Amino acid sequence: MAARFRWNEWNVDHIGEHGVKPVEAEAVVEAGERRRIGEEEYKAIGRGNGGRWIQVIYIFDPPGVVYVIHARPLTAIEKHRARR
Repeated sequence: MAARFRWNEWNVDHIGEHGVKPVEAEAVVEAGERRRIGEEEYKAIGRGNGGRWIQVIYIFDPPGVVYVIHARPLTAIEKHRARR
């Protein structure tokens, strides 16, 4: 998925609180396992550029543009499940 991303101060700061950089979140969305988790929300799980396992929650806003609303490293149990 060659996505366009929309970043602003809020979402960059929010994922930064969890130690995730925009470039990592983008890599996970573009290459990770994706699934719909709500009417408009999607979750991607995968390895960021640095090899860490990351979970990214995002919406399309505007349509066709990824707007990341949450991202964080996976817990040990989540990593185990993701490797299967």
